[in-house]
Amino acid sequence: MSQQTARRGGAAWALVITSVAGFMAALDNLVVTTALPSIRKDLGGAMDDLEWTVSAYTLTFAVLLMFGAALGDRFGRRRLFLVGLTVFTGASAAAAMAPGIDSLIAARAVQGAGAAIMMPLTLTLLTAAVPVAKRGMAYGIWGAVNGLAVASGPLIGGSLTEHVSWHWIFWLNVPLGLALLPLARLRLSESYGSDAPLDIPGTLLASGGLFGIVYGLVRGPADGWTSPIVLTGLLMGSALLTGFVIHGSRAKNPMLPMRLFRSRAFAGINAASLLMFLGMFGSIFLLSQYMQGVLGYSPTEAGLRMLPWTGMPMLVAPIAGYLSDRIGGRPVVAAGLFLQAAGLAYLASVVTTDVSYAGQLPGLIVSGIGMALFFAPAANLVMSSVRPKEQGIASGANNALREVGGALGIAVMGSIFSAQGGYESAQTFVDGLRPALWVGASVVAVAAIAALVIPSARRAVRIETDADASAEAPVLETAGR
Repeated sequence: MSQQTARRGGAAWALVITSVAGFMAALDNLVVTTALPSIRKDLGGAMDDLEWTVSAYTLTFAVLLMFGAALGDRFGRRRLFLVGLTVFTGASAAAAMAPGIDSLIAARAVQGAGAAIMMPLTLTLLTAAVPVAKRGMAYGIWGAVNGLAVASGPLIGGSLTEHVSWHWIFWLNVPLGLALLPLARLRLSESYGSDAPLDIPGTLLASGGLFGIVYGLVRGPADGWTSPIVLTGLLMGSALLTGFVIHGSRAKNPMLPMRLFRSRAFAGINAASLLMFLGMFGSIFLLSQYMQGVLGYSPTEAGLRMLPWTGMPMLVAPIAGYLSDRIGGRPVVAAGLFLQAAGLAYLASVVTTDVSYAGQLPGLIVSGIGMALFFAPAANLVMSSVRPKEQGIASGANNALREVGGALGIAVMGSIFSAQGGYESAQTFVDGLRPALWVGASVVAVAAIAALVIPSARRAVRIETDADASAEAPVLETAGR
């Protein structure tokens, strides 16, 4: 077998392993939402307890993402990927066998911790395995699988709950994890980032700040935005993140060097990612309830009718990756975000208590194309905007901002929904849904504008080529560890 064939085979295995692992981590963000009534029937618990079966995962996932990436850079990306995958798989089995609501919440929190270690390293390991010229296509497939997981969570959760049991939401991860562990051990190459010691102060500031912000966002709609615990979480989280920014500007070897944000590419794509997930997560969260609670579809029926949106990444994202290789990521990302905004605006203009599926279909298709055009080039832009040794933490920071954006989207759009409408009747639901979708569309349009500040394709390619050339020394130097 030639060296080129072996390299191509390694890249293919890396794409399969990282895409499936990313699918598992992204899926569990929203997969539980449609299973909550069945979980409550079996395990009991108040509504706040049920909310925590969703929020416990989101909280630990968002809080520990950058720390997980930093651990991988320091102690070996493949090694920590295997640790994260093992923790995630074991916690999934524990969640499936949970005897009560408290043990389920605890298992979900551990699941989130495993995903936080595993998820940012999927992108770093994939980048190391794929040649520069082929990365757009690889990111396209990776982005398609991850986008499908985020958007189809309610469908998969609803279908398994309706036709099998809610326990299989979690059992589904176990055979996938057990299959990936030996493959990752044998097929992924080890790589390292910086040799600098772990940034303990930065880790504490980032983790504490993200915990306060995400906790406040999660609890805000239920406890009220002026409640002491929510205000304390938001204020303390903001203060700690401010300290993290100051630390990252002054420390010798910070977890996340603030100088990275001087790059228009890095700053622009991260701002766009946060705003994109804010609008997308909030919209999917409300529209999946609208299709069931107002239009009367079962969880499975609602999920199938969302497929023109949620399934589109599987068709379009590889094409988006190819286009980003040819013309650069900026125009593809910006076009995708503008289309996503247009799709949400269309849906906001047509939602009623009895709108036909044909009336919704154009908005779902346009939103799906927009989402698909975003995912692959966005990953490419993040990884090409920094030096190879910084790619792990760049991926962690981008994933953390996406998670915060998702939590913010559910909180903000949920609050708008509650202020303008409610669950009392089909009409009150629509009264709350419509302004929430308009806000989601506006936020994604702002994300598109943020994407336009990213440097041109020619400059981005030059940066990536220079970075790739400098990658060889660290890899060779650390190969014997």
